Amino acid sequence: MAAIKQEELQNPNPPKLQIYPTASTGISPFWKEKYEKDAKKYWDVFYKRHQDKFFKDRHYLDKEWGHYFQEDSETKNILEIGCGAGNTIFPLVATYRNIFVHACDFSPRAVDLVKSHKEFTSDRVNAFVCDLTADDISKQMSPSSVDIVTLIFVLSAVSPEKMTMVLQNIRKILKPNGLVLLRDYAVGDLAQERLICKDQMISENFYVRGDGTRAFYFSEEFLTSLFNANGFDTEEIEVCCKQVENRSRELVMNRRWIQSVFRFTDGVKSSHISGPGKNSDLLDQHANGSAISGMINLKEPKEDIEIDMSESIAVEMFSITPSIDDANHEIIKIEVGEHSFSLKGLSKEHQHTCKSTGLMLWESAHLISAVLAQNPSIVEGKRVLELGSGCMGVCSMIAARYAESVYATDGDTIAVELLKQNVVSNLNEHTLNKVLTKRLEWGNRDEIEAIKKTSPSGFEVIIGTDVTYVAEAISPLFETASELITSSNGNTAAELKPALILCHIFRRVDEASILLTASKFGFKLVDRWPGRSSVELSQNIVSSWFSSSSSYDSDLTSLPLHILYFHHCK
Repeated sequence: MAAIKQEELQNPNPPKLQIYPTASTGISPFWKEKYEKDAKKYWDVFYKRHQDKFFKDRHYLDKEWGHYFQEDSETKNILEIGCGAGNTIFPLVATYRNIFVHACDFSPRAVDLVKSHKEFTSDRVNAFVCDLTADDISKQMSPSSVDIVTLIFVLSAVSPEKMTMVLQNIRKILKPNGLVLLRDYAVGDLAQERLICKDQMISENFYVRGDGTRAFYFSEEFLTSLFNANGFDTEEIEVCCKQVENRSRELVMNRRWIQSVFRFTDGVKSSHISGPGKNSDLLDQHANGSAISGMINLKEPKEDIEIDMSESIAVEMFSITPSIDDANHEIIKIEVGEHSFSLKGLSKEHQHTCKSTGLMLWESAHLISAVLAQNPSIVEGKRVLELGSGCMGVCSMIAARYAESVYATDGDTIAVELLKQNVVSNLNEHTLNKVLTKRLEWGNRDEIEAIKKTSPSGFEVIIGTDVTYVAEAISPLFETASELITSSNGNTAAELKPALILCHIFRRVDEASILLTASKFGFKLVDRWPGRSSVELSQNIVSSWFSSSSSYDSDLTSLPLHILYFHHCK
């Protein structure tokens, strides 16, 4: 998605349909606790999806810090914390013959990726599972035995309250005067701006991404104080900024990261302490929610520096080269049950440079398409309308296998053009004849009336996936659905009545606001998933779709997705 400039975030009167409205509430306490409790699971799922094809190999360690590895001929013990798939480990092992690398990660799948790497040898690398916020690392390796610890885009994944635990663990295995080499996110990075605008803040400078993994954005002052307070002296620290231009999309992306070297001195000296109590006071300010956003010594990195961010935001910053179909899009393979699709669009990982929310497949659409594939009776023989289908249109294409007819619509012209191409290239002639792709901006009278003329009886099933994230769009959404849903035909069976099915992750708009608006346009909630104990909602329509949970990808059903099932009273 397009970057939002800082001055736009501060604009008190944003455009009415701004995709990323100014943040206000952040993540609820329930989800804060869940993201913390399930942090290991979310990263394990990440490595299951991406394997070793997400990050670049970090050859810049040699350019930036090579002298620390070359100081003498003796074998150096290195500890890589958060080793991931080994993108730091193996460039080091290949470059320096005098090092032995201990590599740990709290994701078992990541450690397995390291051990299965073609360059892994047990005489050079010791890989093991360890959570430094909970486990005692000195039980895995000898105390005071490590010369250098690397923290490459790792500490940011730890909640600020537990960062001290990580540093105390590091102290146990570092030799006196041992070093910590760190590169991580800095405040003001484009990825942080995106998360601010999507209202995904957990606490000050700490955010959750769409896949459940988390990221903290460091100021130089906060990071210095954190390490000084835990017995480390600051050798080097700087915040780097580089503008990455994507000319084809007319975007300039500001990437910021912090790079530093700390020496373990157990508090004997500290070059960045200017007065008593500074470090603990600053950390207390963060715990109390005080903003820490200043950046010092902002510098432009060398021209040949590699940018390796753990949440890459453009195709140019990825270690893998997608199968590019044209200058802006890639072919994405999607498997839904027994159905396979080759779709042109942007993968979820590339969404940050995308001008439209409709150029990628969201998790909610993936879930509903799987539901339709497992429960064809939902749409069988019915007239189906998808609102906000985007360019992928997977829900519509699955529905078309069973439905009488399907209208796949979106308000974005580019998304609709790509949608037409995807439908034509993925459906056989018989199924293709049942699908019509149309531009439909919610609340647009002319476009609503145009659809009414071609489908005067209305639609028996209306589907919307991740269409409730902008508050100002909720009323037009339900207004449009109310105009286009068919009148009830008097069937007593609840599952046979015309229905509006919404699937989403709650972001900027809460459920109460959605239900209040729905009722204004004649919609009544009759079921939801995950289910709640309620006499009123006793239909058990949606829960029956999940009667065989083994039929669904657990990665999808474990996400904070919600399904709301409405009937309409015309």
